[in-house]
Amino acid sequence: MKDRGLLFYRLASLAMAACFGSVGVAFFAAPEPILEWFNRLSAPLGLNPAPVQAGSFFPILALAYMVLVTLLAGLMFRKPGNPLFPLLLAQGKLASSILSMIFFFGRAPYLICLANAVVDGGIGALALWLSRLQKRRSAPWPT
Repeated sequence: MKDRGLLFYRLASLAMAACFGSVGVAFFAAPEPILEWFNRLSAPLGLNPAPVQAGSFFPILALAYMVLVTLLAGLMFRKPGNPLFPLLLAQGKLASSILSMIFFFGRAPYLICLANAVVDGGIGALALWLSRLQKRRSAPWPT
């Protein structure tokens, strides 16, 4: 019988890698429309619109970060027995979440910051849970 924990771990890792890669390409290809979409949602919630600047440095940093988390999730899929990959992914996503909350409450109360805090916090928690699953069951998992 196939190890269901390994199957779930690998499917979750592959799904994260695909999502991260897609979001990274979207951030790089169309950063302004993405921010404008969040700004349209902000007004009904009573939040200020985030500044939208064409040609800003944001797409470069966003793409670089998404490449990194995509590679980590891809490595989790390819080498599910390696304990470092889910911990690195969790640290990156939780750091992004915490920084987004700090910015949201401290200086930039934009919906995009709040949404990123929630989404990346959830992904960070998932990565920690996958790390815990891995520790309990990874003896036969490929490294």
